Amino acid sequence: MPVDPEIAGVLQLLAAVDQPVHEMTPRQARDSFAALVVGGRQPAHVVPVRSVEDVTVTGGAGDLAARVYRPEETGPLPTVVLFHGGGWVIGDLETHDNMARTIARDSRAVVVSVDYRLAPEAPFPAAVEDALAATRWAAAHLDELGGSSVLAVAGDSAGGNLAAVVAQELRTEVAAQLLVYPATDMLGAHPSRTENGTGYFLETATMEWFFGHYAGHVTDVDARLSPALAEDLSGLPPAVVVTAEFDPLRDEGEAYAAALVAAGTRVEARRYDGMVHGFFDMGPASAAARAAVAETCALFGKVLHA
Repeated sequence: MPVDPEIAGVLQLLAAVDQPVHEMTPRQARDSFAALVVGGRQPAHVVPVRSVEDVTVTGGAGDLAARVYRPEETGPLPTVVLFHGGGWVIGDLETHDNMARTIARDSRAVVVSVDYRLAPEAPFPAAVEDALAATRWAAAHLDELGGSSVLAVAGDSAGGNLAAVVAQELRTEVAAQLLVYPATDMLGAHPSRTENGTGYFLETATMEWFFGHYAGHVTDVDARLSPALAEDLSGLPPAVVVTAEFDPLRDEGEAYAAALVAAGTRVEARRYDGMVHGFFDMGPASAAARAAVAETCALFGKVLHA
């Protein structure tokens, strides 16, 4: 099917007014992304939750800023550690505030959104080290967070990459994983990277720019960078894996979901036709995106509360 008409309008607007990310400095890209997502967010679009609290969690090289979101829900709840997208270079707690709120409300969980270190100031493996340390911190504080014994990880794009890596590294501690259009195979040759590499929000040149800043110094790519390269995928927690039809990362996300299934993991995989990379935050502009996000969070909620 074609790109969702409402999202197509967003893409046309962005193409007319926005400079490509790969032509910016990291600071310019961060400011531009924040202006696009946070600056364009209307009060009516902010998803209501019971409470939001800024906290400090343990990182790989010191404390990190984080934010705890609690839904309007009583009783012990699962705790979800959320890693934001943005190519490991851009994005923060503010750009993914609504994603955290939506997961908290619609998946019925306490969400801990983590402000991990960004490249190029802190290149690979800094983000991985932060993600692991923050998840271990959450595991040690479940009583004061969600209150139940269920610990899960979630993330979109680069954050989905980090969530997948954490699920592999801490497979006995993590009970579920939500991977939203995740980057799973950095150097893989996947058709969707060519088919959807131009004109659909995330472009090939931008992905190369992200990778260069994050891991351009890496000579031996392993599963901490590309979780699809893991030698053993058995024993991993149940997963919800979401992809978008017009996303360069579509094929590697779907291949990773298939590999999880082959290894015996229970997986709910969904490809959302007509969607592009980043649709999770495009709900205010697209009814189809809103429906996809709602189904995603409902699926994840069922896994968390199984």
